[in-house]
Amino acid sequence: MVKVVWTEVSVEDLREIFDYISNNSTHYARITVDRIYKSVHQISINPRTGRIVPEIGDEALRELIIGKYRLIYYIINEYRVDILRVYHSARSFSDSDIK
Repeated sequence: MVKVVWTEVSVEDLREIFDYISNNSTHYARITVDRIYKSVHQISINPRTGRIVPEIGDEALRELIIGKYRLIYYIINEYRVDILRVYHSARSFSDSDIK
């Protein structure tokens, strides 16, 4: 299994997602964030499971689509993957958002 590291920015993204959704439903906010968090297990087993981020085109920069969210991650090497960002799919995205 590959070690998965959540960056500070990605953890903050999850907090913001929770806070936004919890304005209407704390229950649904927990379910959504939990679903995103648990999807990382799939990456730890097979880091190439996600598609290449189409806006960037870098083989090592990938994403999982989880409901309405894009979990952006970078394959550092065969032993480590960093979770960089978690975005709502309606938001625009560029390479400057991950640097």
